[in-house]
Amino acid sequence: MLQPGMLRPGILRLGVAGLGRAFMLMLPTLARHPRIHLTAAADPRVDARNWFARDFGASAHATVESLCADPAVDAVYIATPHHMHLEHVRIAAAYGKHVLVEKPMALAIPDCQAMIEAAKAAGIHLLVGHSHSYDLPYLRTRALIDTGAFGAVRMITALNFTDYLYRPRRPEELDTAQGGGSLFSQAPHQVEVVRLLAGSPARSVRASAGIWDKARGTEGAYAAHLTFADGVFASLTYNGHGRFDTDALHGWIGELGQQRGPDGYGDARRRLRDVQSPAEEAALKNRRAYGPNVSAADVRAAPLPPAHNHFGMVIVSCESGDLRPMPNGVEIFTNDERRFDALPPPDVPRAEVIDELAGAILHGVQPLHTGEWSLATTEVCIAILQSSTTQSEVTLHHQIGLPERRAA
Repeated sequence: MLQPGMLRPGILRLGVAGLGRAFMLMLPTLARHPRIHLTAAADPRVDARNWFARDFGASAHATVESLCADPAVDAVYIATPHHMHLEHVRIAAAYGKHVLVEKPMALAIPDCQAMIEAAKAAGIHLLVGHSHSYDLPYLRTRALIDTGAFGAVRMITALNFTDYLYRPRRPEELDTAQGGGSLFSQAPHQVEVVRLLAGSPARSVRASAGIWDKARGTEGAYAAHLTFADGVFASLTYNGHGRFDTDALHGWIGELGQQRGPDGYGDARRRLRDVQSPAEEAALKNRRAYGPNVSAADVRAAPLPPAHNHFGMVIVSCESGDLRPMPNGVEIFTNDERRFDALPPPDVPRAEVIDELAGAILHGVQPLHTGEWSLATTEVCIAILQSSTTQSEVTLHHQIGLPERRAA
C-alpha cells in the first residue's frame, strides 16, 4: 500500500525552480504529462508561490535550496535566469536531485563543465532543455535518416524568421553579456536541431551577427556556416525583427504547434510602443509569468494544439533524398516521388521532454540532451558570436555526435 505522500511507480515527483515565462511555456506539458507530479516550487514572488501551492496542492519555497532539500522532490526543473543555472545545479546536485535545466545551459564553457562535474560527483542525471531538438518532427526525421534509405546526410538548411526581439524583455535579456539576444536565447534551438540531424561532431563555425536596432541593444539576427566531422555542412539563419515570418511556410502553424494567421502582423512591435521605460517593459513581461491569472485546471482543459512544436524551416539534403520536417510530419523528396510521413497530433505538448527525463531517471535509458551534449551547443553559440566579432572561422573543441541509446 502506498503511504501518504507517495506515488505509484513510474511517476516522477518534480519540483520547479522559477515560475516565470519558461515555466509558463512548459506548464501545458507539466500539467498534462501522466508521468509527472508537480510536488513543489520555488520563486521569489510570494503571490506566485502561494498560487502554485493552492493550484497544485504542493509545497512552495522561498529559495531554491529549500526546494532541493524537500524530500518529496525527485528531480528539479531549473527555470531561473541564465546566470543562476550553475549555482542552482550545484545546489540540486548537493541534495541528490536529478536536474532538467533550461537552455542555455550556461553562458561560458567553464560553467557548463562545472555543472557536468557537479552532476557526475553526485551521481545524478543532468538534462538540458527544452530545445526544439526534442520535437517529434525532428526526432522522426532523424529516425528516417537512420534507416539508410536516403543515404548519408550531406547538407542541412535551417531558416527561422520571428518577432523574438520585440517580445517583452527584462533589461538583462537585451544585454548580450548577460545572456540576452538571439545567440543565447534562440540559437541553441537551431544549433541543436542541426546537430541532431547531422549526427556527427561539429568542427568549425563561420558566422555573422547583427545589432540592427540600437534601441534593443543586442543581436537580433545571425547567419552561420557549420562544418562537421564527416563532411556535412549546414547553414543556420535566424532573424527576430518581426517582419517576414517563416510560420507562413508551415501553413501558419506557430512555434508551439498552435494555429496562427497573418492578421497578427506587427503585434509585438505595437505592444511595445506605449512602453516608456525598462521597468515598464519588465512589468509587461511579468504579466505573462505564472500567477493568479493562470489555473492548472484551465491549462489541462485548454484545447490541444493541432500540431507539434517546430523551429522554422529545416531541409536535410541526403545523398538520394531531401527531408523536410514540418509541424505535422516529414515531407520526403526522392528521385522518383514526393510523399508525406504524417505524425498524429500531440496528446501532450512537448511530451518528448518529460519522456526523456523520466526514461533516464526511472528506466536507465541513456538521454540525448546531457550536459556534454549541451556544452557542445553552448560552444557553437559562443563561437557564432566570436566569429562575427573577429570575422574569422572558429575551430570547435568540445563537440560530440549522437550517443548510442541503450537501457542500463
